[in-house]
Amino acid sequence: MARFSDDFIQQIRDNNDIESVIGSYIDLKRRGKNLVGLCPFHNEKTPSFTVYPDTASYYCFGCGAGGEVINFIRNIENLDFIEAVKLLADRAGLKIPETDNYDDAIAKMRRRIYEANREAARFYHETLFTEKGKQQLDYLLGRGVSPKMIKHFGLGAAPDDWHALAEHLKNKGFNRDELVAANLLRSSEKNGKRYYYDAFRNKVMYPVIDLRGNVVAFGGRVLDNSKPKYINTSDTLVYKKSNELFALNFAKNGNDRKLILCEGYMDVIALHQAGYENAVAGLGTALTPEQVSLVSRYADEVALCYDSDEAGQKAVRAAMTLFSKTGVKVKVIRLEGGKDPDEIIKKHGIERFGRLLDKADNDTEYKLSKLREKYIVETDDGKLNFLREAVKVLAFCDSIERDVYAMRLSDELNVGKDAIIQQIHEVRKKENYRKNKAELSTAQKKIQNLDIAADPQRLKNVRAAKAEDTILVTLLNNASFYRNFKERLSKDVFITPVNKHLLEIIIKRLEESESTDISHLSQYLTSEEVSVVARLLANQAMVSNTLKECEDCLLVLEEEKKKRETPNLSQMSDDSFLELFNSLKKDENN
Repeated sequence: MARFSDDFIQQIRDNNDIESVIGSYIDLKRRGKNLVGLCPFHNEKTPSFTVYPDTASYYCFGCGAGGEVINFIRNIENLDFIEAVKLLADRAGLKIPETDNYDDAIAKMRRRIYEANREAARFYHETLFTEKGKQQLDYLLGRGVSPKMIKHFGLGAAPDDWHALAEHLKNKGFNRDELVAANLLRSSEKNGKRYYYDAFRNKVMYPVIDLRGNVVAFGGRVLDNSKPKYINTSDTLVYKKSNELFALNFAKNGNDRKLILCEGYMDVIALHQAGYENAVAGLGTALTPEQVSLVSRYADEVALCYDSDEAGQKAVRAAMTLFSKTGVKVKVIRLEGGKDPDEIIKKHGIERFGRLLDKADNDTEYKLSKLREKYIVETDDGKLNFLREAVKVLAFCDSIERDVYAMRLSDELNVGKDAIIQQIHEVRKKENYRKNKAELSTAQKKIQNLDIAADPQRLKNVRAAKAEDTILVTLLNNASFYRNFKERLSKDVFITPVNKHLLEIIIKRLEESESTDISHLSQYLTSEEVSVVARLLANQAMVSNTLKECEDCLLVLEEEKKKRETPNLSQMSDDSFLELFNSLKKDENN
């Protein structure tokens, strides 16, 4: 991997203030000398993501993501280290210096995939206006898509040919491996021979464009009613379908922090054409936590605009569950008069959809209306069952909303409001007990700092891991301490693999009198290891930063090392035990 000079990394840091960079992705609010916000790497309602301007680092106490400005860009944009540095350099108007010993095979392949996708999108779009794309163009025009929207979304046609795109891209200088990596070319084996062919044939093509304007994938629709209706690009080096949303590159701008979330490409195109340019859609999969997290970066309110059939309503319920873990306000559009927004606009006009959007249910109204469909509230039994379920819905509302809906239910069902409120409190009490118990368990794990997923050895060596953490954070804060115990401190005395590697890097930097600032360490570490350093810095208040504390921690590690090296007699074979016994006896005689 390339190694940039400390001076250049410092330039990147100085010219890309961490507060402004992260603040361009999420809303940050000042809390004392630090800033907090909702973590973009997992779904949450209460901010646990903290930015520390003093150390130019960030850390999420909810999911453990952390680092400095380069690591943030690595993770938020799904880039490798070099690509993240390049993005930040471009942002700051800095020129990337020449680097040696950089094995950029992955970065080069990413770049070639982007280039191949861009050229493929151009090929499909141009084909749409030829005889080979006539069917696809007729389909789009027949669906009411205007020429302006065809151009705006870069829609295209994959010809009914097994090798048309491959031949075109080959003539443009792309090789087979690059096209396979981009999932533009697929293969099969027959009679011991492998055959390669275009992934998309005889399809209407919808390019998927990321937030930086790169074509990262394609969706292809059949021209008849055959199944599957859509074929989509599989995950590649530049694309993970669970992390992307169709048309967010357009919808993120000027949306008043509101988005309309649809099921498919054509719904989005129809809404954009009707003037609702804040519409987006998933990409051939059920809504994912990553997509919900992405929505929460650009919207405070989302209107779910899913098909009115059972599958669509099931998707609404799943989406509401995911969004309930965020601070995003959810509304549900009832698609009356058509199965999807495209059909409603065609049949009844833009104004009809506008009215449906204006009277969209909030999540509480939607849940209550669905409960009403389950029970016959005109009967005493139906009324009781409905109320038992309804109070569970209201228990999760804020106090004002609870009061409003309790009053409505009281008037509607002729049941005392106080009785309804009392039942809500009972449900809340039970839920709070469950929640507090879960939070206590989570807090205990956080206190122990058990990064089990990244470093399973921490669970088996809790005492040693804590001592290692203390030594590491003390060295990060007090480089001069190193010379006091450098003879005793080596990676061999550490137990947990991640901390052992961090120590190795830190010692190397200290021996060469180089900075151990997190920004300068980041290019020598994986993204996960940078997060560990961020955790150490975020919890440094728990460390006294004294030589005495380091000495005590070294003694702990030496004791633990001795324990590991002491044979377990109960697990030794007879021959091994006899050999040890004779060895000890020999030592005594000497």
